[in-house]
Amino acid sequence: MTEEPMRGPGGGLEITGLSGCEFPCPLLTLVSIMLILASQAFSATTIVHAGRLIDGIGDTPRTTMTVLIEGGRISEVLTGYAELEMREGDRVIDLRDATVMPGLMDMHVHLQSEMSPRSYMEKFTLKDTDYAYRSVGYAERTLMSGFTTVRYLGDIYNLSVSLRDAINAGWVVGPRIFAAGRAIATTGGHADPTNGVTDWLAFEPGPGESVVNGPEEAWEAVRQHYKAGVDLIKITATGGVLSLAKSWQNPQFNQEELEAIVAAAKDYGFTVAVHAHGAEGMKRAVLAGVDSIEHGTYMTDEIMELMVERGTYYVPTIVAGVWVGEKAAEEGFFPEVVRPKAAAIGPQIHKTFARAYKAGVKIAFGTDSGVSPHGDNARDFLLMVEAGMPPMEAIQSATIEAARLLKIESELGSVEKEKIADLVAVPGNPLEDISVMMDLTFVMKEGVVYKEVKGKSGEKE
Repeated sequence: MTEEPMRGPGGGLEITGLSGCEFPCPLLTLVSIMLILASQAFSATTIVHAGRLIDGIGDTPRTTMTVLIEGGRISEVLTGYAELEMREGDRVIDLRDATVMPGLMDMHVHLQSEMSPRSYMEKFTLKDTDYAYRSVGYAERTLMSGFTTVRYLGDIYNLSVSLRDAINAGWVVGPRIFAAGRAIATTGGHADPTNGVTDWLAFEPGPGESVVNGPEEAWEAVRQHYKAGVDLIKITATGGVLSLAKSWQNPQFNQEELEAIVAAAKDYGFTVAVHAHGAEGMKRAVLAGVDSIEHGTYMTDEIMELMVERGTYYVPTIVAGVWVGEKAAEEGFFPEVVRPKAAAIGPQIHKTFARAYKAGVKIAFGTDSGVSPHGDNARDFLLMVEAGMPPMEAIQSATIEAARLLKIESELGSVEKEKIADLVAVPGNPLEDISVMMDLTFVMKEGVVYKEVKGKSGEKE
């Protein structure tokens, strides 16, 4: 037989708690009502009417669309301007005169700094807290330019990890960050923190400072990064343009070291991004099984074929190359050892991108912002289209392709039901005029609106 539940006065249910305390039905009813009201409060719907929708996966835009958002996720994508019964807390955002897209993603940024003639002295004059405070402004500027997700590829003081956590906690405003911590280098390599330092200040950095020599130390450095809480690994496989060193093309890891880093990264669930300008270091990295090549300035046809065969992504950072080329013409902006390298990179990186696109290499959008100014990230769209990539593919490189590189395409990168609600909008049609990507007028990250320009493409008054 089923035991009858206990009834209190008036027939209400009684709940026996600790020490035999009894709670009558009116309290239970009140709790139930409060829970129902709370659940209703969290189910408020944001209704976005999009005149044109580039969803990140289709080859053509969709017109006259409605996107419904609940709890920070996309609940429906509907054809037509849906007329829904409005409830308290619901909101309509009118973007009928705009083009709506998924939140943009930049796969290569450095949010702790911005290149200037003072940059080479700052590591002697700025404290870790100075870099941290400054990065907050750069992070917000990046988000407001439409980039809701970034890979922060190389920092000092593991600042990328702390900034990521501060944004996630809601302490500061910025994009969703995938943090690499310090870039891993070899002694004297592009990311060796003691390059250019006078002898009496220099020390011999090791795996704890992300400088390695040999496979064992390579494993140790990856493990140290895991301990620090990073999301991925970044290495410097060749010299660099802005290093205080003559060569920017020489390989800086041997094959065994690269294979050790990739093997260790796989053990810890990390992808590996590789700074590379010169061909030999780039080829070694691709053969070792890395996930992306950054910059790729002197990429050869052979390397392009290998990347297509292995599915290695190319993150071109054209805007940074063009920008440093422009600044190389300014007397005193760069140290003299840097100027000839900076002058050479701009035209070359643009040509390499054009060749790589034609060869079918997978491309994910990345700018190296922090070299070039933060907030100008979208300038790279113009340069990519100028080099021969169609506007739709350029936009997809910063949406679904970037999400695939990050291995988060089930969550982000397109406007689809159940995905995280990251949306941006521009006035006009970027497929006809890619320069409108420089004029983001609406930014939403995870259902929260961070930017609306009224009377342009924002909600109508």
